Amino acid sequence: MPQSPRVDPFDPAFKTNPYPTYAELRANAPIHRITLEDGRGVWLVTRYEYALAIFKDERFVKDWRKVLTPEQLAQIPQIPPVMEPLSKNMLETDPPDHERLRALVAKAFTPRLITRMRPRIQAIADSLLDAVEDKGEMDLIDDYAFPLPITVIAELLGVPSEDRNKFRAWTDAAVSGNGTAEYLEAVLVPHMQAFSDYLLGVFEEKRENPKDDLISALVRAEEAGERLSEEELLGMVFLLLVAGHETTVNLIGNGTLALLRHPDQLEELRNDPSLIKSAIEELLRFDGPLETSPERFAREDVAIGGTVIPRGEMVRVVIAAADRDPERFLDPNALDITRTDNRHLAFGKGIHHCLGAPLARMEGQIAINTLLRRMPGLRLQEPPESMSWRPGMVMRGLQGLPVEF
Repeated sequence: MPQSPRVDPFDPAFKTNPYPTYAELRANAPIHRITLEDGRGVWLVTRYEYALAIFKDERFVKDWRKVLTPEQLAQIPQIPPVMEPLSKNMLETDPPDHERLRALVAKAFTPRLITRMRPRIQAIADSLLDAVEDKGEMDLIDDYAFPLPITVIAELLGVPSEDRNKFRAWTDAAVSGNGTAEYLEAVLVPHMQAFSDYLLGVFEEKRENPKDDLISALVRAEEAGERLSEEELLGMVFLLLVAGHETTVNLIGNGTLALLRHPDQLEELRNDPSLIKSAIEELLRFDGPLETSPERFAREDVAIGGTVIPRGEMVRVVIAAADRDPERFLDPNALDITRTDNRHLAFGKGIHHCLGAPLARMEGQIAINTLLRRMPGLRLQEPPESMSWRPGMVMRGLQGLPVEF
């Protein structure tokens, strides 16, 4: 058997271009166990076929408390009290709680309601580009890819968009980092305490002065006492703020970088903006916003592809690897904005399929088409190899993207 490559998901060099390593894993060890810096093991699943199976397999659950053996529980680092309520959300729960929590917010993310937001999203995109147009340059992440989706989700939820830099610091702490005790104590806990205190203040305000926004609706459900506890309210709004902008920031940033590195594709899209829907799907597949799925745990011993994943073990689907699987996608390392057979896994599958997918798609379509239309001559200010990628296992995104036009 060929030796499996060493995988360090927190190595900056690996984050710059993980795809050759993922190709080796896919070919030689498609279900591969590594040990994280906090001592826990995790199984990385890199083939599309196995990834899809895990997304749809009810034997892989979200709530580790229900499946770990006493021995495994003893090895889990103590969870800081401030983190407990933040996990009471639909992404980290299993049925029946999952369906109940998801139903509470599903009405805010229907395609019809999302479509009604199009003019507002377009106005935000234009105002952000107005602010930098005369400068001839910008950091695409700081000036465009971040403020656009955070403004949209803040307005949808009913929190002040001018607090967006606070949200950015808090959510970055939540999705980055290496999980070590040092990181928990020095970064994660103080940031999550500040985030929680902020949200509790918002909830109190919404109870006294409800508005036509999603947090007011969730507060009313919490006050009804049957559908949402206060911990679940905190966990759900935390998730919506994090997931509601983090992935779209990376979609816009990674997608723009991919187009700039493939000028023929960029020109094809600029010349025919009607290609934007298939272009966004291809950008999601080619270098999508999530490197791995959030963690799942085996409820029992599960055999997949000839490998047994023992009960209680953590599993992560490597979306970045599965979406370049040559068994599923023709010429997977090529960027083709006209690709039609493109059932990528960027939004997951199964019961945890991303509820905000219609919103993220529309934000990406508007953001990139507006950028190409308004900024002719758009180009990188520095070589792509020199750019820094955000640390952490889950998100795949740039720290910054300096461009000129």
